[in-house]
Amino acid sequence: MFAAPLFAISLWTVAKAIAVLVCALVAFLVLQMIHLYAVLAWGDVRTRGTNYYGLSPADRQRFKTLLYYHRLILSPVIALLSRGARFDITKIGFTYRGVAGPLGTCSPESFQKAAERQPRAGDVFVATQMKCGTTWMQHVVYQVLTRGAGDLVESETALYSFSPWIESLRSISIDNAPLVGAERPSRIIKTHMPVELCPYAAEAKYIYVVRHPVSCFASCADFLATNAGAFAADLETIETWFRSETYMWWGTWPAHVQGWWKRSQEHSNVLFVSFEEMKTDLPATIRRVADLLEIRDLNEEEIGKIAHKCGFGYMRDHEDLFEMNPPHVLQSRSALFVSGKVDRHKDVPEDVRQRILTWCNSEMSGSDFPLGKYYPAVAAAGSK
Repeated sequence: MFAAPLFAISLWTVAKAIAVLVCALVAFLVLQMIHLYAVLAWGDVRTRGTNYYGLSPADRQRFKTLLYYHRLILSPVIALLSRGARFDITKIGFTYRGVAGPLGTCSPESFQKAAERQPRAGDVFVATQMKCGTTWMQHVVYQVLTRGAGDLVESETALYSFSPWIESLRSISIDNAPLVGAERPSRIIKTHMPVELCPYAAEAKYIYVVRHPVSCFASCADFLATNAGAFAADLETIETWFRSETYMWWGTWPAHVQGWWKRSQEHSNVLFVSFEEMKTDLPATIRRVADLLEIRDLNEEEIGKIAHKCGFGYMRDHEDLFEMNPPHVLQSRSALFVSGKVDRHKDVPEDVRQRILTWCNSEMSGSDFPLGKYYPAVAAAGSK
């Protein structure tokens, strides 16, 4: 006679328990979301300007460790959010004068400020499309200006604490950048700007580094996977973005390369080099940079020192000094040097590789850029 009431009481108890658990879960997720938002906002402030790059290596490491623990605590909500969403690359950018840029790292205002900047006589601009050897060339310039005596490792100085990225929000400002070198005191300025947005002056110097388009694509994919972590887009989406005139940051590879090639042919203060040349014969590139910067009579010992300090192994061993992007809580890892291979393009699936080669060939049809000299595979793709 008591079975029905007892059964009803049991159901009510179970229902209450479930309700309590659901409320607790909802409260937990709400707290996690608040925590995630707070960490993202805190990290944004802590990595602007020299708030990160101006720290000592020990303090930068403490910041990374703190981010790691936040990431562990936030792993439930990150995992949950990543199951239903991937970063839409088309929605994490902005456009300035028809050129796309990455929102957060840059802004329309930072693009405008960079484009309107008046270069000085001592400025050395290192220009590339993204992931084409910018940091490497910045270090080459630094070591050439100091004749191989640059002491980033000995002084534990981060490259981006003194070398401004002109259109970015996350490096030393160009106004506060110190001059480097005694013979030609210079500001070493990084930019990914296409030629039409990069400020130009005949008195300044410009070095443009081009890289095989498929290697550039592969490195971009690595970069996005690293920075988006669990939210990274798939390779098909990244390929669409890479070939998009509307959404590809700083413009497409063909447009970027053609613009800077033309500028280099018209102006003697613009040096055009390739990533592959740097890998094959770094001393030869060092001599070309020294000639452009009018650093006279580098001897073999000095060139050897520069080549050693700018070598892949040396920079990889001290990669904390060459970080090009500050860490954040969503990163899966923060490695600057993924492989450093001259033929990185061979790691890309063959169908993707061929589509990019054919597209580049088509986009550069009629261009003065010597595809056959620099990238025979691109030149040959049009005949297939």
